[in-house]
Amino acid sequence: MRSFALGLILSAVCAPCLAQTILKSEPLALAPYEVVFVQDASCPSGKVLKVTGAIRGLHRRKVCVSLAAEQASLATATP
Repeated sequence: MRSFALGLILSAVCAPCLAQTILKSEPLALAPYEVVFVQDASCPSGKVLKVTGAIRGLHRRKVCVSLAAEQASLATATP
């Protein structure tokens, strides 16, 4: 019974972590290899800008992706 209750509590805490937050603008500071999604006018409709932070001296990686495909690939990568 305790393990069942612990499982329920753990799943309630972890569920919000799986949601992707889409920002209105690109953040000024971004840690290396950190990924954020930005609603940007440079991407076509139905797509968002995926920004990946880089180490000092390199440019950030910016790619337009469809969010549904990105969430599906994250779901398959998680054990």
